[in-house]
Amino acid sequence: MSARSPQAPRSPRVLVVDDEADLRELLELTLLKMGLDVDSAASLAEARALLVDTEYQLVLTDMRLPDGLGLELVREVTAAYKNTPVAVVTAFGSTDNAVIALKAGAFDYISKPVALDQLRVMVQSALRLNAGPAAVQAPSAAPTVSRLRGESAVIQALRAQIARLARSMAPVAIHGESGSGKELAAREIHAQSSRAAKPFIAVNCGAIPEALMEAEFFGYRKGAFTGAVDDREGFFQAANGGTLMLDEVADLPLAMQVKLLRAIQERRVRKLGATAEEPVDVRIVSATHKNLAQCVEQGSFRQDLFYRLNVIELSLPPLRERLDDLDVLTAAILERLGTFEHKVALGPGVLEALRGYAFPGNVRELENILERALAFANGGVIQVGDLALKGARLADMAAAPLPSPMPAAPSAVPPPNPDSLPSSLPEYLNQVEREIILRALAQTQFNRTQAAQLLGISFRQLRYQMQKLNIQEPEA
Repeated sequence: MSARSPQAPRSPRVLVVDDEADLRELLELTLLKMGLDVDSAASLAEARALLVDTEYQLVLTDMRLPDGLGLELVREVTAAYKNTPVAVVTAFGSTDNAVIALKAGAFDYISKPVALDQLRVMVQSALRLNAGPAAVQAPSAAPTVSRLRGESAVIQALRAQIARLARSMAPVAIHGESGSGKELAAREIHAQSSRAAKPFIAVNCGAIPEALMEAEFFGYRKGAFTGAVDDREGFFQAANGGTLMLDEVADLPLAMQVKLLRAIQERRVRKLGATAEEPVDVRIVSATHKNLAQCVEQGSFRQDLFYRLNVIELSLPPLRERLDDLDVLTAAILERLGTFEHKVALGPGVLEALRGYAFPGNVRELENILERALAFANGGVIQVGDLALKGARLADMAAAPLPSPMPAAPSAVPPPNPDSLPSSLPEYLNQVEREIILRALAQTQFNRTQAAQLLGISFRQLRYQMQKLNIQEPEA
């Protein structure tokens, strides 16, 4: 059979590889009813021969074949036919094989006995890949994609990696410091995937009370508990067909980890108060600033859930490792902060001052620093002094040793002339206290509990003083 272009006005063609005649026939009939052309093979050798002559929009293979493993076919198709997604059929309960296949480059998997509704959803998702991101991209996704900016080598490598893994259904675990853009990366994965036209739901796992977690994730039926006056969908149902981002996933309690693992493996959830499970089609992207492998060793995170979430790792560089992007990032932030009539600009020496800063809060902290400085700038031009007024700390300040719990005034705040008094004692003391607290927070990567210990005060006292002095913690 002669090769043909995937753009030809003909039905998409799928290759089914399975040595079980009954299952192969079931898959063929289902795909034919979907309006697809189907070729079938009972072995690796037959599949390889068909792949040489025909271009397929999807390859669906069993994991165990008479002359080898379907995993071999996954690797071969991924390497030689980069535009052809390949999915695997795994035996019931063989989730380990599914994870191995996803790591090898499989687009997705489906378990035996094959649920035809899940099969149809998977096939449709795979076929949308060949339509290209522009055909499926949600209108709201474009601004998010454009915000992952920079031209440094690390950010270009990151964008290339995102483009590759966006074609897969495999779970992605994003690692990075607070403020480094984990949600931004997750949104870009979604925007470049075949799911771009479907919902992207981001959930902060650490912000949900434990007693409400199951209801929030899986939904509930009317009357399931006191106050449940209507049916309500959970995060899984809201993200159906799209992407569910589990931010700060390390904060999930162990009891919820068990339920989450089942939902991911079975691709079904049961609402509180319901008697039957319902299928859900979501891609899971998780993120945390913690070391999940360490959490597993410490017993606070389940190893089997870690194994399922950590199929593909994506590491985000901190801002201090890509300071070459500071000009581009700053320009983008200033463009957002300004208006058509009132542009925002940087005065002399501001970029140099920013380059000397450690940025423990990364890109999000850069945004906060510029936004706060703008409030004090004259004529929309931010000066170095405006950064200091809003607490922009330079790198040498973050590295400076903290004073004792009864500190003297730091060098950043000069003492008054012995022959004169400060114009306002309360303002002077507030500035001294503010600088000391900021140094403690910088040295502890904005861990308020550790900062309070360094300063010899309680957590509650530190939180009160931060509110009083308008010290804002960088957002994750």
